Amino acid sequence: QARLVESGGGLVHPGGSLNLSCAASGFTFSKLPMSWARQAPGKGLEWVAAIYSDSSHTYYSDSVKGRFTISRDNEKNQLYLEMNNLQPEDTALYQCVKSWPNSDHEYARTHYTWGQGTQVTVSS
Repeated sequence: QARLVESGGGLVHPGGSLNLSCAASGFTFSKLPMSWARQAPGKGLEWVAAIYSDSSHTYYSDSVKGRFTISRDNEKNQLYLEMNNLQPEDTALYQCVKSWPNSDHEYARTHYTWGQGTQVTVSS
């Protein structure tokens, strides 16, 4: 059974940095694209970043481009998100997802494997 466990969230001041990790198990991690998504209270789902199985291609939302970096280690079954210059609007629950982003958010929520999430709070 596929399982994703995120870690690394926390409270940070504006301009600060955090590094998120996602430990994958129960499936062949090295063969699948992976994503990070976030959702803030009262707001919709946002696909933040995604990466091909071989790291040959990445995707970033416009809101994080140039500040966040997604990476993976297929030997360790780990997905990462390096977040720099964090701003209050980055405050959200960040989740690791076993898939490339899908604009059909309802379908993604019900058909993809999601981690439980790690909270990121950016506040002074």
